[in-house]
Amino acid sequence: MAPKVLCVAEKPSIAKSVAQHMSGGQFNTRQVAGTKYVKNYDFDYSFGPPWGRCTVTMTSVIGHINTLDFEQQYRKWNSCSPGQLFDAPTANYVVSDKKSIAQNIESQARYARALFIWTDCDREGEHIGTEIRELARRGNPSLEVKRARFSNIERAHVLRAAQQPVDVDERQANAVAARIELDLRIGAALTRLQTLSLQTMGPELAEQMLSYGSCQFPTLGFVVDRYFRVRNFVPETFWKIQVTLLRDGITVNFSWDRWHLFDRMAAVILYERCLLAKIARVIKVQDKPTSRWRPLPLTTLQMQQMATQYLRMDSQQAMSVAEHLYTRGFISYPRTETDQFDSGMDLRKLVEKQVPDSRWGQYAQGLLNGGFRQPRSGRNNDQAHPPIHPVAWVNPSTLPDENQRRLYEFVARHFLACCSEDAKGDQTTVEIRYGDELFHTSGLTVRQRNYLDVYPYHRWESTQQLPPFTVGEEFIPTEATLTTGQTAPPGYLTEPELLGLMEANGIGTDATMAEHIAKIKERQYVMTRGGSGRSGDDDDSGGGGGRGRGRGRGRGRGGGQRGGNQASTWRGGGGGGGGTTVFIPTTLGVALIQGYEEMGFETSLSKPFLRKEMELQMKAICAGTKHRQQVVHECLEQYRDVFVRTSQRIDVLKAVSPVCVKSA
Repeated sequence: MAPKVLCVAEKPSIAKSVAQHMSGGQFNTRQVAGTKYVKNYDFDYSFGPPWGRCTVTMTSVIGHINTLDFEQQYRKWNSCSPGQLFDAPTANYVVSDKKSIAQNIESQARYARALFIWTDCDREGEHIGTEIRELARRGNPSLEVKRARFSNIERAHVLRAAQQPVDVDERQANAVAARIELDLRIGAALTRLQTLSLQTMGPELAEQMLSYGSCQFPTLGFVVDRYFRVRNFVPETFWKIQVTLLRDGITVNFSWDRWHLFDRMAAVILYERCLLAKIARVIKVQDKPTSRWRPLPLTTLQMQQMATQYLRMDSQQAMSVAEHLYTRGFISYPRTETDQFDSGMDLRKLVEKQVPDSRWGQYAQGLLNGGFRQPRSGRNNDQAHPPIHPVAWVNPSTLPDENQRRLYEFVARHFLACCSEDAKGDQTTVEIRYGDELFHTSGLTVRQRNYLDVYPYHRWESTQQLPPFTVGEEFIPTEATLTTGQTAPPGYLTEPELLGLMEANGIGTDATMAEHIAKIKERQYVMTRGGSGRSGDDDDSGGGGGRGRGRGRGRGRGGGQRGGNQASTWRGGGGGGGGTTVFIPTTLGVALIQGYEEMGFETSLSKPFLRKEMELQMKAICAGTKHRQQVVHECLEQYRDVFVRTSQRIDVLKAVSPVCVKSA
């Protein structure tokens, strides 16, 4: 009798796809009792040595099976003081609605020789794999355990993963286990502290859960910080000299090398010197080739940023859609930090699969006919997954909604652009001396669009061609004017900007950033509004205001105002028209962040430093330089210290809360 191998995937859709590839479509299906989503697929497959030909049962879980929680006596909000949760005993429990899934794994493992884990190949997937292993070994303690390493569910890739199993990465699984415990203890302790302390401050807070998360609050802090930079901005007036020449029917505008001055008298004096000189002299003419670089291979973060900017999706929608495209076998695994393709990948074959498309198929054929270029390599490689790319062509009519069609199109176009030549052009720069001042102008002529023909998300257009100039020639400007303008405030935070800040400060992973953003919206700490990101009541008058951005009085959180009465009402919803969506903190969000900052701690809970340090500790576990319990102990002691000091100064937070209650 052939030995039995139990295969367990992370999702039902992956289980079905893998079963189809391994069985050649010849399998029997059994419904798992107690769940309508999970099925068992039975078939035969030859794994090669040492297992040979085996009877296979392929099944799945639906994400995490277990949840970590406090023991029963600590779960009620008033069962203990919040500070006790740093040390309260915990246990792993099978999630109540997944008990039938757990029982299925345990029973199927009883007569199996080996367990093959087919979870996603990232930290979270490794941890889910250990949960599956634990359940399976309850039914069969002697079970041999391997995991399949794969990054897409294209048939050849799946069969190769089945033939070349590896061991579960215990370090990555331990890093996730440490993070889960830290998030539970820290989040529960601080959530109970601030909720129980503030719920008596007014009816608006009586039923509101004021949750704290070590990623959630720094994310909110970024939004609040930008909000105050906008609201407290005081524009400053500047002056600049503009020089214009009309030649051969072309109006040439020369920009001042100083850009502008904030001293009116100094600007007037320099302007008058230019007028007295009357004649301008050409001191430099430079013609040189230039390029617009094709994009780097696609990472999760870049996909989210581009989706929010160009595809009318928020980051959470983009991840959900990408996950669906992945499980259907259309794109590679969508959670990756890698922006370089391995030299061994057959990228031309992937390009060839796009030839049937009516929109970019002809362009793909052109790449195969000699236009193909090896993609640029970025600096990041997570050693787990390649950059996001299409693994199969899909007819758009087979995709059920517009978001899936738009995101697949973006992934396909991005991949083809990566395999293309950079756009080429010629840049002409002319510099002149007028009086004692230097001015410059430039013109661009795009000669070869190359990747731009398939990638509409980048713009690079020819400017008006400059008339001929020669070094040493002199001319009288057609017009020289002294203009005035005002510096402009920064815009409210957009989602691409927020994702960038989170990535730069180590808040969350590429796969979880969208969840943290969604959480602060769900908790009504922020609202979203359509628009350009610019403050609606701050006018940028005068030319050249863009160059003055960032300078102005009252930047940051100063200005003598608490700011709570200027934020959006915290019960309100999003609104606004088109354009890039921006984040604006609610009054509640402002009050929470400002309350923690007014406590005056060197390490504020609203800043990213503690969470960034925690993420570095997780990487240390993955690298094997630190153990799980060591990291948990060190991080808990850091947060325990902040928790104790916060408890002692909770009146500061209470002093801020009446502002939010009154405004609401």
